Amino acid sequence: MKSILASLILIAPLVAFGADSTPDATFYKKAAEGGIAEVDAGNLAQQKGNTQEVKDFGAMMVKDHSAANDKLRALAASKNISLPTSASIGEMATKAKLDMLSGDTFDKSYIKSQIKDHYGAIALFKKEIASGQDPDAKAFASATLPTLRMHLKKIKAIAADAGITK
Repeated sequence: MKSILASLILIAPLVAFGADSTPDATFYKKAAEGGIAEVDAGNLAQQKGNTQEVKDFGAMMVKDHSAANDKLRALAASKNISLPTSASIGEMATKAKLDMLSGDTFDKSYIKSQIKDHYGAIALFKKEIASGQDPDAKAFASATLPTLRMHLKKIKAIAADAGITK
């Protein structure tokens, strides 16, 4: 009896850990961090953007990524998956850098970071669609991917209009 009790005590933390480590846990975590970063950067673009196009794009990021974040949170909650409540350290560093900029320099840096971020997000979502194990995560990725592609197309057009090549 004591050995069974001891075994249960040792196994309990593993069971608790297992509840949060679905095969698609990395997707959930990275999608949440990226979505939070997009909302944060979008708010910053609305405040500091030098052009109306950057301000409008920032507003679209806040609207679209807030909606996606809400859907992801609800999906994760239904599966007892804990999501991060802040962007990744790298994404926070990018935001801190943007926060120090102003005018045309801010716009150029924001535009470049958005192009990079959206290429990364598209790759993450395509990978989930192709090889994810959780059908609900795959469905979320499939439903969200067209919006991410539209964001990339829009920010690339803004970059082209601003004469930003790389």
